[in-house]
Amino acid sequence: MTTWYDIIETPMGWTGALASARGLRRTTLPQATPDECLALLGPEASSAEHAPGRFTRVRDDLLRLLDGEPVEFDGHYIDVGDAPPFHRAAWLACRSIPVGETRSYSWLAAMAGRASGARAAGQSMARNRLPLVIPCHRVIASDGGMGGYGSGSSQLGLKRWLLDVEAGRTPSTLQQILALSM
Repeated sequence: MTTWYDIIETPMGWTGALASARGLRRTTLPQATPDECLALLGPEASSAEHAPGRFTRVRDDLLRLLDGEPVEFDGHYIDVGDAPPFHRAAWLACRSIPVGETRSYSWLAAMAGRASGARAAGQSMARNRLPLVIPCHRVIASDGGMGGYGSGSSQLGLKRWLLDVEAGRTPSTLQQILALSM
């Protein structure tokens, strides 16, 4: 399978995107360096062709979002057919959460066909290989807690910031996000 990638500089760092002819296969949350993004895109990136022109729409949407503008990624094609069936179902349900709203892991599990599978829903969000495009930041604990995000607690500030942007609240500055993450 032919794949392409791009590494995109954003106001919050570098993000990566990897795609096949069917759609996006991987994206990354903002990272400190392009090399970190490339590593997070996984082994497929090593044989992928660098093709920035294939990612114009993704780049524009990521830049708008990470510049503080709410963006809906529902029009982007994704290629996740090789993922486990429950993960695919949870990711599809997650994509249905409207901008500015949140849902619980329990809700997500029920929508994915496993009503008692809140932990499994959490694991599917932890394995989300298309963060931002599959808006796992919109999934929170039933008690309103943030749950996890990205590579752990260091990304919770970004999750809060994204939720604030999408809810129309004045978002924190990048410096405040970084302070929250420490």
